[in-house]
Amino acid sequence: MLRAATLSALVGAWAVLATKCSLGNNCPKESPCCSQYGECGTGAFCLGGCDPRMSFSLDSCAPEPICKDSTTKFDSLDSVVDIGKFLGDASKAQWVSQGEPAAHDGSVLLTMPKDSVGTVLASTSYLWYGNVKAKLKTSRGAGVVTAFILLSDVKDEIDYEFVGVDLQTAQTNYYFQGIPDYHNSGNISLSDTFHNFHEYEIRWTPDRIEWLVDGQVGRSKLRKDTWNETTQQWQFPQTPARVQLSIWPGGLASNAKGTIQWAGGEIDWNADDIQKAGYFYATVAEVTVECYDAKNGPGSHNGKSYTYKDAKGTQDTVVDGNKDTVLGSLDATGLDMDKGKPKKVDDAEPSAPAPKKGKNTIPGGSNGSAGQDHSGDAKKGSDSAGNKGSDDDGSSGHTDGRGSGQGDGSGGSSGCDSKSFNQNCGANSNNNDKGGGKSGGTKASASALAMVIAAVALFWL
Repeated sequence: MLRAATLSALVGAWAVLATKCSLGNNCPKESPCCSQYGECGTGAFCLGGCDPRMSFSLDSCAPEPICKDSTTKFDSLDSVVDIGKFLGDASKAQWVSQGEPAAHDGSVLLTMPKDSVGTVLASTSYLWYGNVKAKLKTSRGAGVVTAFILLSDVKDEIDYEFVGVDLQTAQTNYYFQGIPDYHNSGNISLSDTFHNFHEYEIRWTPDRIEWLVDGQVGRSKLRKDTWNETTQQWQFPQTPARVQLSIWPGGLASNAKGTIQWAGGEIDWNADDIQKAGYFYATVAEVTVECYDAKNGPGSHNGKSYTYKDAKGTQDTVVDGNKDTVLGSLDATGLDMDKGKPKKVDDAEPSAPAPKKGKNTIPGGSNGSAGQDHSGDAKKGSDSAGNKGSDDDGSSGHTDGRGSGQGDGSGGSSGCDSKSFNQNCGANSNNNDKGGGKSGGTKASASALAMVIAAVALFWL
């Protein structure tokens, strides 16, 4: 999903030629891991977002770091690391980043510069039921989307999404294994989401999902109401998921028409926020994760990792065990966790070696760029008191034909017709770095993504 700065020279070669994967079209053994975006590779492909159902084998993906209670106050980027520097040790970083997160005024900005594809933060550990709460301000503007979601590796998903032309509505949704069903959506009304911090919470148990805004329940969904008689399944999110926060261009001109309409129209890349700040942005202040307190079975966290024992990808196939989660290098996979692991010299801490040339090691279609510390910038916008969320039975109404999980084979032939953050949208990014503050972020490469556009038929068919 993300790129390291040290790998920028390798991106263009494989971004177009990466092997695709989906249900029934598994990855080959030499690049066994199917990423969140439906591409095969090694290294970071095998970490967060690796779908075991579409990979070479169930054990191709690295085990998922188990749930840990945590609170992240985003007053700096100290808890964030670039995914190209992350090998699966969740004790060393709470979040991995793609795009360009920026420290500003005691919070972290998720930025989307002109002609870029935005920024995403993803937790390094997994929540298997429990509560997650995010204090944030959304972005604004036609085509600009902010998201706060739970997404499992088999594409179970629980969403908050915010469209920049409607700052009084939080759109909620859920998906089972990435199967699109937009009847699952519902809205919560609240005050201006751009100028006001609100606390958005997901309470998730084996029997119920609740969406809360500022402590008030705005919507709930019972598992017992999700039975699908045709498939004989509970179509209810039920597998360990990462927390993701993102800003992304739903109104990108190359997106599917339904996605653009849902996002409020095409993006104006010369909007006031671009002119004044240099980017569209969402503001994240704090995220709290509370694990579900199950002693065994669904929702437990007794070991140190989660794995799957069956390609069904349902909660009864999740194993709470003690397998290691850390790869030896970006050449490693779940099939050979220690491949490329550097040897310590004189007890010095080893660093991750560069992968072999031509290897697909970091999914998503962007190359490296340091993030920014904007703590000294002028304050953007002013806060005012927010209102409590309230029920609204409206629908998000977009009709792009896919869920947020990529590569599920459930429809769509364009890399941009998904209603979720996707670094493979074919947008160019030619922004220069503005400062050298701490970051775990990466930014999209104009050359790599231009190649994706030029070869879109090869890449997505």
